[in-house]
Amino acid sequence: MSDKLYIFDTTLRDGEQVPGCQLNTVEKIEVAKALEELGVDIIEAGFPISSPGDFNSVVEISKAVSKPTICALTRAVEKDIEVAADALKHAKFKRIHTGIGTSYYHIHHKLNSNEDEIIERAVRAVKYAKRFVEDVEFYAEDAGRTGNEYLARVVEAVIAAGATVVNIPDTTGYCLPHQFGEKIKYLIDNVKNVDKAILSTHCHNDLGMATANSISGILNGARQAEVTINGIGERAGNTSLEEVVMTLKSHKDIPIETGINTRKIFKTSRLVSSLMSMPVQPNKAIVGRNAFAHSSGIHQDGVLKNRENYEIIDPVEVGVNESSISLTARSGRAALKHRLSLLGYSLEGEELNAVYEKFLEVADKKKDVNDEDLQLLVGSNKTNEQGKIQLKHLQVLSGKSTIPMATVTLNIGGEEFTATEDGNGPVDAAFKAVKKLVRHKVRLEEFLVQAITRGTDDLGKVHIQIENRGKLYYGFSGNTDIITASVEAFIDAINKIV
Repeated sequence: MSDKLYIFDTTLRDGEQVPGCQLNTVEKIEVAKALEELGVDIIEAGFPISSPGDFNSVVEISKAVSKPTICALTRAVEKDIEVAADALKHAKFKRIHTGIGTSYYHIHHKLNSNEDEIIERAVRAVKYAKRFVEDVEFYAEDAGRTGNEYLARVVEAVIAAGATVVNIPDTTGYCLPHQFGEKIKYLIDNVKNVDKAILSTHCHNDLGMATANSISGILNGARQAEVTINGIGERAGNTSLEEVVMTLKSHKDIPIETGINTRKIFKTSRLVSSLMSMPVQPNKAIVGRNAFAHSSGIHQDGVLKNRENYEIIDPVEVGVNESSISLTARSGRAALKHRLSLLGYSLEGEELNAVYEKFLEVADKKKDVNDEDLQLLVGSNKTNEQGKIQLKHLQVLSGKSTIPMATVTLNIGGEEFTATEDGNGPVDAAFKAVKKLVRHKVRLEEFLVQAITRGTDDLGKVHIQIENRGKLYYGFSGNTDIITASVEAFIDAINKIV
């Protein structure tokens, strides 16, 4: 029988501490509902005493979701705990998360205290929190740099005071995986009342080992993992929810399960990325747009023969429709043949070899070879040209006191069509106008703008990902006018729909 690992998501508390990525209450509720649908066990909704906005967010999230436990953070201060309890009054399942620093650095240089006094304050805080809620979690801040013997004394004392969960944070991301695992094992073996509570991991990624440390802690007895979507968080970030969940799911020999609906992972990742304006790095494990993309000829051939040759996770399991084969100068005949077959061409032998030689010449000049390039290579681009959509005219109106409007003229199959739409910004208005004119029903999945150099006259590069009938299509463009680049990239993606 498998053990249960509780997933404690702190995207809305620790994750939201990223500078410039704060959410309003409505946005936090949207994320909380997505986390509930994903299947997380605990949502850390905020730090109520820190601001009226945080207090209100905890209140409203408590009303909006009913399945997960709603958790509120506090310091080991009575007023903090009282405010947190008030914020949680509408939660069906409620938890107060209180704690204090336990490392030498925190005790002597931050708190100007001593080891015995810290234990007294910790116990007092847990007992006070138990007056308001039954479920109390205690965090031993900077446990990663706390001596194991002293940490065991703290853990034993707070469990005796009523803590139901004890959080062992590697606050600075200092530990190596074997060290963090040994720390959890030491507590399991040396805290006499440890069976009365759950030990939790809360690892930071300062040295790039947050997930490895969390997995090591779990393998050594921790049964709660504190994580964030996309691994966002303070400084270099927190442990990534998707990485922990999919590591356990991929390793069938580990008898530990979560209640996460993994097919919701990609959708939740994109929601958080969009609302927080934090693009997911392309090579991010599990949810990066290149996580299931293959450009090496050897890899492409292997994946086309059997996906498991180079993929340990089926993309469908995390909500991605399929692996992508990117045609580049490193692609082989197998990938080219596969892509041509999707376009309706069946080439073999010398015919395929001839097209492949032409393909390599084009691929050496372009980063990616698209479907239009392939049709030109096989000498049959008439159909593609008839259906090709081109931007002929774009005019936008926007400003502080103006409703954004966009007028777009497209050339579709040799005829020109014009539409005007409003939106919540010039790009949104222009996209609405384009969608009004094209026959395809598309949904925007990803929108990324990057500066190529620097300066106000910089060339902006836009990457767009759209969905049509369950398939993903990518579009790119560059222009000093970022709105024009956005519309051109959107049209580029639409043109790739076969």
